[in-house]
Amino acid sequence: MPKVKMARKSTLVDMTAMCDVAFLLLTFFMLATKFKPDEPVTVVTPSSINTKLLPDSDVIMLTIDEKGRVFFSMDGQPKRQKLIEDLNTQYKLGLDQHEMNNFIIGSSIGTDIKNLKAYLALKTAERKKSGLENGIPTDSANNEVAVWIEYARSAQGSNPKLQYCIKADNATPYPKIKDVLDTFKKKGIQKLNLVTNLEAPPPGTAAALARAQGGEKKEEEK
Repeated sequence: MPKVKMARKSTLVDMTAMCDVAFLLLTFFMLATKFKPDEPVTVVTPSSINTKLLPDSDVIMLTIDEKGRVFFSMDGQPKRQKLIEDLNTQYKLGLDQHEMNNFIIGSSIGTDIKNLKAYLALKTAERKKSGLENGIPTDSANNEVAVWIEYARSAQGSNPKLQYCIKADNATPYPKIKDVLDTFKKKGIQKLNLVTNLEAPPPGTAAALARAQGGEKKEEEK
């Protein structure tokens, strides 16, 4: 008895559901993604041969421009919220919700505490023209950098991953950097990270030899 041959049919895969998912994901990322706010100043950092990368989170950063102005920044919106709420309560700044939100989602702060309310009421582009962006005071009579560090540490809680970074311009006056370093020292913070640009180590040095050996090992692994 002959076998009955089944007719072959082409397999049709309905991709409608897949397309819907792809567009939903695309829409989600377009609406949910937040770009990093622009920094208020441009800093040309000095070069070094250190290859350690700056972490993306758990960082308290002090930026010092070529004029010696000091700017404070810290990542993490919940932590920034606690920081600004504590400062608002302690110094009776009278910040409204809009001004506090400007701090929470903003970037660096570069003004004294007494002008913080007026500073946060302005848009980022307006702050440069306002005359309020004179940097955080570091002098011994009014060292507000110490205040920002203290309240930032409190907002971070007992975070074992917390790192402190100083990003100074190549032309920043050294006395201003020393003032910031002394402030960290008075707060008992001994481990700091200086943000620099990467440069090649001088030929013939131990650093150059170590980097060359590291490159050879990577080639062998490939």
